[in-house]
Amino acid sequence: MKISPHALTVIGGGLAGCEAAWQAAELGCRVLLYEMKPKNFSPAHQSPLLAELVCSNSLRSDAISSAVGLLKQEMRFMGSLILAAAEQTKVPAGRALAVDREKFAQYVTEKIEKNNLITIIRDEVQKLPSPGSVLSVTILATGPLTSDDMAESLVQQTGKEHLAFYDAIAPIVEAESLNMDIIFLASRYDGGPGDYLNCPMNKAEYENFIMELARAQKVEPRKFEKQKYFEGCLPIEVMLDRGTETLRFGPMKPVGLIDPRTGREPYAVVQLRLENREGTHYNMVGFQTKLTYSEQQRIFRMIPGMEQAEFTRLGSIHRNTFVCGPEILLPSLQMKKRPDLLLAGQISGVEGYVESTAIGLLAGINGARLASGGNPVIPPPETAFGALISHLTTTKPSRFQPSNINFGLFPRLKQKTPKKMRGVKYAERALNALKKWQAEVNGQQV
Repeated sequence: MKISPHALTVIGGGLAGCEAAWQAAELGCRVLLYEMKPKNFSPAHQSPLLAELVCSNSLRSDAISSAVGLLKQEMRFMGSLILAAAEQTKVPAGRALAVDREKFAQYVTEKIEKNNLITIIRDEVQKLPSPGSVLSVTILATGPLTSDDMAESLVQQTGKEHLAFYDAIAPIVEAESLNMDIIFLASRYDGGPGDYLNCPMNKAEYENFIMELARAQKVEPRKFEKQKYFEGCLPIEVMLDRGTETLRFGPMKPVGLIDPRTGREPYAVVQLRLENREGTHYNMVGFQTKLTYSEQQRIFRMIPGMEQAEFTRLGSIHRNTFVCGPEILLPSLQMKKRPDLLLAGQISGVEGYVESTAIGLLAGINGARLASGGNPVIPPPETAFGALISHLTTTKPSRFQPSNINFGLFPRLKQKTPKKMRGVKYAERALNALKKWQAEVNGQQV
């Protein structure tokens, strides 16, 4: 289809696309935002709202001494729409920032719809604009479920084959269907009432559970699909293939949780996290899966306290498409061969809600600057923003893989620092660098 000649066009109304559009509009740039829903839905999407969360409802740790907590703090400092939405719609989740996904998407949608500089077009863009078209700047933020047509268009523009792996989605269960005589409320290592529901297992129950899980029927990939999973979002069946104790040292880890019925740590635990403010639904933490729907219901009802569980969403797998950033991206998020085209979100090669949004934020700022004839800006490498950019553009291409933010991506601290203090030191250095950089950027003409 033909794209209208706005100053900046954003293709995709997910987290990254909405953040990019918002940031550009905040700089006074007119934005055309394309979103294919509700005309077309990907295999993982259900809602017509913008910024729909299709996997977990958690934005992970909010502690500034953690890498993702630091990234969120930087995003707040930069006026992130997505972080503002999260703050307005958050639900209790211990030290994590989790949201009511419906209210979260409604908040973002309303903000975008009411912005006079943003025009939303509910239609699918299947092909990138050709170089030299009337359109000045485009941000591609179609996400991990980019359509085959758009992916092929991107391949034609880059000259490089895109890569793909599969993410797995965790089930959601109705609170009223849970047996609270067995399940207990607690957060790991927390002496208070806690924010997580915990389904305890003894050794026999755990062994029976993993035996059934191992022989359960799974959704088989199509013949042309090659599965490559992200390590931070492995299906539970894949984890189990690595050893019978893997789950007990992973999402079913009982450490730091005391069952009030016994006064001891269970042998294993399945944790449930609030899915909405009303407390009517819970997410099975870390239980991404590729089991068939019938097998999910059968096996997950073996979990103590979930014998009568009613599921409002069952787990599934979906494709995650991304490019090899070091080969095709500049630190400004512009494509080397197409400086009028920027990539944002997971398609750029980051993993996670927060990371995708952060890249959208930077793409929106640079898209607006380029659209007005200015120069793009690049955050300092000491910041979480800069660490992500470094990962996307300086990693050895043969070793490149989508990544969450982590302190291993940051430049090392110059002074020797005790391990327990490193997160704090990374945060202090990053925020000082970010504030100085933003002051310099604000002094430039956009």
